[in-house]
Amino acid sequence: MKKLFSVMLTFVLLFSLFAVGCGNTEEEVKGFSIYYLNIDKNKLAAMSYDLQSSGDDTQGAVHELLAALSGDSGDVEYKQSIPSGVTYSFSLEEDILTVDFDVAYQSLSVVEDVLCRAAIVKTVTQLDGVNGVLFLVDGASIADQSGNRIGVLTADDFVENPGEQINAIQEASLVLYFSNSTGDGLVKETRNVYYSSNISVEKLVMEQLIDGPTIENSLATIPSETKIINVSVVDGVCFVSLDEAFKNQNYEISENIVIYSIVNTLTELDSVSRVQISINGDTSGKYRDTFDMSTLYERNLDLLSIE
Repeated sequence: MKKLFSVMLTFVLLFSLFAVGCGNTEEEVKGFSIYYLNIDKNKLAAMSYDLQSSGDDTQGAVHELLAALSGDSGDVEYKQSIPSGVTYSFSLEEDILTVDFDVAYQSLSVVEDVLCRAAIVKTVTQLDGVNGVLFLVDGASIADQSGNRIGVLTADDFVENPGEQINAIQEASLVLYFSNSTGDGLVKETRNVYYSSNISVEKLVMEQLIDGPTIENSLATIPSETKIINVSVVDGVCFVSLDEAFKNQNYEISENIVIYSIVNTLTELDSVSRVQISINGDTSGKYRDTFDMSTLYERNLDLLSIE
């Protein structure tokens, strides 16, 4: 209980940090913004920025922005978001930016870690060619306080809290569907997780599916290297966009098992009745040979295995 209380206090602190500081709200900052830290280094502060890179040079723009986040803002009210002594490399593939920090990043406090990542995501996703950021440390994925791998983050993952309500850690009981050991049926796994309220439960579910099963005689249906581009719900339809790695399937698992692993899991949520799956937002074509990506799929429990 002491450990859980400590974790909850940490999240209570963190969710109060994302209000934009120093008197500038996002609405007040015109044009492009750089998200620095405020003078007390406990909140993000948006500062107007004149981007020098050309509009069609996304790679150059990312380089410029990360350099700005690492350097002196020129104003004593704004502090660098990437701490001194932390170095990084980056790569841009499709619309996902991967930032790989050196091991010095591991010495950051929880608050510094979250604010650094929030500042980078909120800054670079203003570029047309960047929709999400994947963070690594020395080539390995960053994990949260519970040891769960953190996938691609978007600006929507960081909720700005004005202070009237402070969100704490939440608990959820998730029902996930994986493949049986022979790849021709679904098996159900119930998993209790603690998660922060700055992530939608739909995205949480997809991250748990990608992490794979924890029960015996079951197989993951989504390749572990798959990145989540976006997950959104409109009028009961959950739109799931995954990157190209989703196609790197284990062909010992039937294609309908893969599709309905995702569909059945998401439709366990009250907010979802149908699911559409796309690759980088593209719904043309088929998944393997049979399943149209443009189709809105409904729940199908006929595939549930006796096993």
